Amino acid sequence: MGTAELSQRQKAAIIVRLLLEEDDGVSLDRLPADAQTLLAEEMAGMELIDRHTRDAVIEEFCEDLEAVGLTFPGDLDGTLAMLGGKISADSSDRLRQAAAVEGKADAWTRIAALPQEQLVTLARGEPPELVAVMLSKLPVDLASAAFVGLPRERARAVAQAMSMTAGINHAALRRIGMVLLQAAEALPRPALPAPAADRVGAILNFASADLRDEVLGALDEHDQDFAEGVRRAIFIFAHIPTRVEPRDVPRILREIEQPILIRALSATAEADAEAAQYLLSNLSQRMADGLREELAAMAKPRAKDVEEAMVEVVAAIRRLHDNGEITLRMPSDEG
Repeated sequence: MGTAELSQRQKAAIIVRLLLEEDDGVSLDRLPADAQTLLAEEMAGMELIDRHTRDAVIEEFCEDLEAVGLTFPGDLDGTLAMLGGKISADSSDRLRQAAAVEGKADAWTRIAALPQEQLVTLARGEPPELVAVMLSKLPVDLASAAFVGLPRERARAVAQAMSMTAGINHAALRRIGMVLLQAAEALPRPALPAPAADRVGAILNFASADLRDEVLGALDEHDQDFAEGVRRAIFIFAHIPTRVEPRDVPRILREIEQPILIRALSATAEADAEAAQYLLSNLSQRMADGLREELAAMAKPRAKDVEEAMVEVVAAIRRLHDNGEITLRMPSDEG
């Protein structure tokens, strides 16, 4: 049998068969479902292929590969990933919304990639039957995070509806995925990326202690829930023992100029002094002793200089965290 007698699907089936023989890790799940079906049907109808035909198909396949000049992802998600930050978020949103409306998006993959807060919003707003299917389809960690964010009465309704999902077919699953994806794409997207409490907290990180306390007191009078969110977002020098991992202390202190570090370590307020001791106790004995000697020999600094030095230490920690070089414990982990 010559290659001219084979269809393109048959040639593809031969290549896939060879790949499967050479590598057990080959996966076809990225192909569209229809393409997977056609490929399986083609392979089911084929029997023996002689060595000459096999080699000719491989040679033709290699020639086709060598002739390729450029490849494109072939779908919107891959294209947007390739473009990265080269197009605006607004343009990206419009493209995703159009794909969702036209049914061109991979619904369940996209839904699983949604931020947790959007999954919770869908779980709270969509009919319990659709939410039950969504929770059944999502990975367990995402499903549980969305479920625990529901009011009790709605959680009971969703749990009851999940008993009816066992008999759902693939076509219905796809339609439900598209409905939920369209609902997700219709959700308003904030123009500012960070929550307001996080932004205020980040600003107050660099404010003086008296100004920070004054602002938090005013927020308490106006909106206690918002004030609590701001407090959780604040990270100051005194939080170091509960937020910074011991293994990261040497890396952090390498970022700080020695005079600034010495002034920060001279803090006398109880919580700040405990933070200074935490930093020293997680250094090598030689380094810690050297810093203690410099502290003992230093003239007493002004309170303003100490506070500015502590802010510099916090800024270095934040910078390393934002760059992914260290990991901070969450505020909820504070003991």
